[in-house]
Amino acid sequence: MRILGIETSCDDTGAAIYDSEQGLLVNRLASQIELHNQYGGVVPELAARDHIRKLLPLIENLFQDPEIQDRGVDAIAYTAGPGLAGALLVGASVASGLAYAWNVPALPIHHMEGHLLSPMLEETVPEFPFVALLVSGGHTQLVDVEAAGKYRIMGETRDDAAGEAFDKTAKLLGLGYPGGPQIAACAMQGREDRFVFPRPMTRQPGLEFSFSGLKTQVLTTTQKQPRLDTQTIADIALAFELAVVDTLTIKCMRALELSGRKRLIVSGGVGANQRLRDRLRKECEHSGTEVFYPRMEFCTDNGAMIAYAGHYRWQLEMKDDPKLKHHCGYDVRPRWSLEDLSK
Repeated sequence: MRILGIETSCDDTGAAIYDSEQGLLVNRLASQIELHNQYGGVVPELAARDHIRKLLPLIENLFQDPEIQDRGVDAIAYTAGPGLAGALLVGASVASGLAYAWNVPALPIHHMEGHLLSPMLEETVPEFPFVALLVSGGHTQLVDVEAAGKYRIMGETRDDAAGEAFDKTAKLLGLGYPGGPQIAACAMQGREDRFVFPRPMTRQPGLEFSFSGLKTQVLTTTQKQPRLDTQTIADIALAFELAVVDTLTIKCMRALELSGRKRLIVSGGVGANQRLRDRLRKECEHSGTEVFYPRMEFCTDNGAMIAYAGHYRWQLEMKDDPKLKHHCGYDVRPRWSLEDLSK
């Protein structure tokens, strides 16, 4: 089975084709970083308009790849949520129109399930069950994954997600967008002994997160500095990054202990942070736990993970449903709990 995957949940336009026998055939991505950089964050209306401009040319480019060999697709998977409503509607509308024209089903896919399954695109595939740390855009959550499609949220953020905190902190420090790579690069020149920020909610039981206070701590610290020179910015960036990395690591190890799982996967944009990867690798080696990541290009939003998730969903529950075999309607859900997939 060959599936076209479409991703337009936020500020990346992604399209890919996954084949159940040959694996990922082709993957294309159009970034909106330059568009949103001047605002220090994503502007939803601009994001949606840019998806409109880029999505169809991106899909046309896929079918020009020699790997496709002029063969069509058997289904179209699109991100139905969660995400920005306008951006989601662009992908859903295009997927629905193409599905109708090609007489194939359109499959609504949960964005976070796409991230959760993205390590399955690698050569070494994690086996079920496992704990998943999903740190993508507006989401930071720990999920107990018992089996395919059986998800239980163990803990999530009460306010800002880690990715949002990175973006807002970068803006406070006068760095660019997206904040994660900018802060990580700046922190390389930082000194650890100058500033120490709290590790939020790590001294109390549970697996909830909160990063808004950490962002406020950065604001307060910058306001107290007589001069915000390059070295001071690097020192603050490092203190912030260390606080986020420590917090995520502590919660991950706690989740593994509480669940009894021996495998951890880390997906999403913040999962590309090298300091976080190194820290989790050391902690997991010490505890005898396996840790899995998607490759860097699959950490951020992409069409490959949606195409794969579409294949997975089709095999799991859709292929035997006659209502879905020629379904071309579209559905978007800007707010959508991962646990709803288990019901």
